[in-house]
Amino acid sequence: MPTFPIVDAHVHLWDPGHFRMSWLDDNPLLNQRYALPEYRQHTEGVDVEALVYVQVEVEPAYGLLEAQWVAELAREEDRLRAIVAWAPLEFGDQVRAYLSALTAISPRIKGVRRVTQGELDVRFVTQPRFVRAAQILPEFGLSCDLCIYHPQLASAIELVRQCPSTSFILDHIGKPDIRNHVLEPWRSQMRELAALPNVICKVSGMVTEADHQRWTAEDLRPYLEHVLEVFGEDRVVFGGDWPVVLQASPYKRWVETLERLTSGLSEPAQRKLWAENARRFYRL
Repeated sequence: MPTFPIVDAHVHLWDPGHFRMSWLDDNPLLNQRYALPEYRQHTEGVDVEALVYVQVEVEPAYGLLEAQWVAELAREEDRLRAIVAWAPLEFGDQVRAYLSALTAISPRIKGVRRVTQGELDVRFVTQPRFVRAAQILPEFGLSCDLCIYHPQLASAIELVRQCPSTSFILDHIGKPDIRNHVLEPWRSQMRELAALPNVICKVSGMVTEADHQRWTAEDLRPYLEHVLEVFGEDRVVFGGDWPVVLQASPYKRWVETLERLTSGLSEPAQRKLWAENARRFYRL
């Protein structure tokens, strides 16, 4: 384990008995409560000094209620320092009313995420209204998490390029096909994305893109090394992706694997990856 306190920049908490989450219906492992008590249990022995809650795809009608619920949880867990909430970015200028209501909930709301990995149109994030909404986010002091699959990377690059004043963070290193050891065109597109100064990369979700039963650290290595190369030590952030990570690995195994794979980094670079970059990006 890291020998210093870390920031987990990608944590989910949920209770399917409280909010409707249809995507869990056919997943018995995840379709149960994963709240603060469970998180504390699963991370025991890991010195997590702060965590960032990331929205969990409740049905859209619950979007603001989810943010309110998490803001209340932060009253009992001081380590919960930032919230990345859901927002309907496809509404363009009309997103302002939603963002006004969202940011009034809590100063801990630091960013938004509109998951687009399941959209059939790979250019979903480049439609004019989506781009316009993303351009508006800085007015509300909000960053934007991007959750996509690797075939959507080209469109993500176009979005980031059109929103130079918006701070983006790419979740799960763009979800490459680690399971089948496919590097291109993900590798080239990640280099192109990293050339844009207003985006950083979250080192998370890697094991769930690998073979859930048979993955090894060596399966992850070429993807991790490329991310570290193109984004550099100042623009990479650790994320646990709990409890989704449980489909492929216990929380501690993912932490231990990443620690081994990054053991060659200098201590300052390790501290940036595990804590300092997340603290800066999410303004903890």
